Amino acid sequence: MPQKIEYEVIEDWEKLPEGWSFVEVAGVATDSQDRVYVFNRGDHPIIVFSPDGDFLETWGEGVFTNPHGIYIGPDDTVYCADNFDHTVRIFEPDGTLRRTLGTKNQPSDTGFVPGKSPVQKGGDPFNMVTNVALSQQGDLYVSDGYGNARVHKFTSNGDYLTSWGEPGDGPGEFNLPHAIAVDKNDRVYVADRENSRIQVFDLQGNYITEWGHVLRPDDLYIDAEENLYVAELGERAGKGPNVKVEPHAPHARVSVLSLEGEVITQFGGDVPTDPGSFFAPHGIWADSQGDLYVGEVTYSGGGRFGLVPLDCHSLQKFVRIRS
Repeated sequence: MPQKIEYEVIEDWEKLPEGWSFVEVAGVATDSQDRVYVFNRGDHPIIVFSPDGDFLETWGEGVFTNPHGIYIGPDDTVYCADNFDHTVRIFEPDGTLRRTLGTKNQPSDTGFVPGKSPVQKGGDPFNMVTNVALSQQGDLYVSDGYGNARVHKFTSNGDYLTSWGEPGDGPGEFNLPHAIAVDKNDRVYVADRENSRIQVFDLQGNYITEWGHVLRPDDLYIDAEENLYVAELGERAGKGPNVKVEPHAPHARVSVLSLEGEVITQFGGDVPTDPGSFFAPHGIWADSQGDLYVGEVTYSGGGRFGLVPLDCHSLQKFVRIRS
């Protein structure tokens, strides 16, 4: 049985400049110096903090349509998925654009029509792309979710190799592949969100297994100790701005799993706005010290989560407690 891991939430960790806000934190990641990159939907899409929460810099203004997922490679290359313009952009750590995968504002043909028709078939890259991860060999694996039902594989240079997945709930099928991670043993983990499961594949997309004890997984991250962090939306009833949490339904939470799917720890309270609880965890990452960062899409200004107070947290840091 894996040893339990415990965390302590650090309230008001980040020091934003006066008058600034995140709006929604879609993703979060740390680089080799444990600097924290917050990928958000405010006026400054990439905001970088020191490990202590001091503001360092910002970049990406005017570049993104709708920030969704972020991944930082071992060489500090930054990969950003923009799901409204159907691209993955690859940056130097200072924000210099190196390459763009996909064509801006040109979604692939999957039969998906927002608000009218669900995904009818798996398509080429991309249609409302969601997130990125790297293998040990440096290949890129991209989850392509809202308007597609596929995982795409690219070389380290960004050249397209292959894809797998179709809409559905069977092995190798997806209902919103929302996030992706790759471990040191060449296994690919896909957060199949609306099927409430994590599917596991080899590097060629061959199905290995799945875990169904997660609740609408939104993001995945694997640390150096091979702990798998899962941001889970939980189960909610209804759609749109009047969505409410069912009294009997599990709330949003964070789970830490072994790479065999065993639960190491889970946390997240009953009141979503309390420190250490969650309303809509959307991005998750752990730094080299094992400290955890969780970003949430909680904006209430007429958005889809209209019941959330304006002062609800959109980014939380959890310090790992070590004996």
